[in-house]
Amino acid sequence: MKSIVEEALTKVRDESPDVSQNNEDLDQILRELKTEIAVIGCGGSGSNTITRMMEEGIHGARLIALNTDAQHLIHTRADHRILLGRQRTRGLGAGSIPQIGEEAALENEQDIKRSVTGCDMVFITVGLGGGTGTGAAPIVAKAAREEGALTIAIVTLPFTAEGAIRMENAEAGLERLRDVADTVIVVPNDRLLEVVPKLPLYAAFKVADEVLMRAVKGITELITMPGLVNLDFADVRTVMERGGVAMIGMGESDSEDKAADSVKKAIRSPLLDVDISGASAALVNVIGGPDMTMEEAEGVIQEVYNRIDPSARIIWGAQIDPAMQE
Repeated sequence: MKSIVEEALTKVRDESPDVSQNNEDLDQILRELKTEIAVIGCGGSGSNTITRMMEEGIHGARLIALNTDAQHLIHTRADHRILLGRQRTRGLGAGSIPQIGEEAALENEQDIKRSVTGCDMVFITVGLGGGTGTGAAPIVAKAAREEGALTIAIVTLPFTAEGAIRMENAEAGLERLRDVADTVIVVPNDRLLEVVPKLPLYAAFKVADEVLMRAVKGITELITMPGLVNLDFADVRTVMERGGVAMIGMGESDSEDKAADSVKKAIRSPLLDVDISGASAALVNVIGGPDMTMEEAEGVIQEVYNRIDPSARIIWGAQIDPAMQE
């Protein structure tokens, strides 16, 4: 057995891709099987998240920004941008009124439908509570579902400091999204303040953008990037289709007991404002450095199994990030 292990390790060190010159048929099959993924940012907050994703880079996803505010939209980085409601708002925004945001989206309903045509999965990022995002996001989700796409909305709820009216708008928008999206992942902005209580509000919004970006990137690249343990689109659909409302937790550790510590931190994350023991399903993304072992990756999953309903469905993948050395 020792010689087998040594030979395998030698091959890992010496391994270099052997790309055949006669693999056109396989390339064609892979192109046909490629999962088409779009990420659509609605409104100012959603568009800011799209800009952050463009900066970070997300493998295998098309990034689209929708807004009624032409001035904001022109400074948004995206693969494709759509100005909503040119007749209704004249490019001046929705004035924090969701009904105007909805009317603007309906004015461009055909553009929205074209943007999701052929997609297998559509993420919608939005900061609920304002006018454009709150009003337009349900229209986008409905169009994506009608196209047959797995539709996942990742939303933030307003900071308390933003006022009661904005929170009321957000709660109403969340209810509408629950009716038309497969899964709605909720990030309460107030919970971010527990992580970074001393940050100015502007910086706290940047943290919210980062959380949304990492959630989308994590799920997308589980499908589109080769990993230690791969997931395919069917795996993700199994957990997320008609999943209802979901929460996210993030944890990291470089201790001796990385698996247990990272899971504990994820579960205790202020963003995960629920008891996971009653969860019906979980999607787990394990990311580690080149030295991460299969035992460590499986240790993370075992820690999750120990804390969740035994009958819950758990789908997981593991990826290597060369930037993580320990």
